[in-house]
Amino acid sequence: MAVKPIPEGYHSLTPYLIVDGAAKAIEFYVKALGAVEVMRMPAPNGRIGHAEVRIGDSHLMLADEHPEMGALGPRPGTPSPISLLLYVDDCDAVIERAAAAGAKVTRPPADQFYGDRSGGFTDPFGHSWYVSTHVKDISNEEMRRAVDERIREAEKK
Repeated sequence: MAVKPIPEGYHSLTPYLIVDGAAKAIEFYVKALGAVEVMRMPAPNGRIGHAEVRIGDSHLMLADEHPEMGALGPRPGTPSPISLLLYVDDCDAVIERAAAAGAKVTRPPADQFYGDRSGGFTDPFGHSWYVSTHVKDISNEEMRRAVDERIREAEKK
């Protein structure tokens, strides 16, 4: 039997986060996002060398910082240049749960012109998340008109 090039249950793209405190991050993702821990491999120094959680139908890989290997997570107070987008059934509830678990809400949930209800937060480890629920199908033409209208409104200011 041939080995599949993408393992069962995985997608073509899987985020991998470096975290200062991976064990606590796993606890946060379980509590705030309903993650299920799939596996954890401790490193000899007590840190987590590799772990995986499943959120919805996707995997998220993470590990503790290992500065000796150049693996560092975001620094406190420094915005991350990368955001993760998570689609869920109820973005308001997920963002509320994340805030209760220690996340900083950066964008309260609101209906967006592109058909999603979305909001955002920064987790306690410095990673930026956007959480969305798709609420309306929007054609490319409708979206282009909405973008053009936003540009016109911004130019008036």
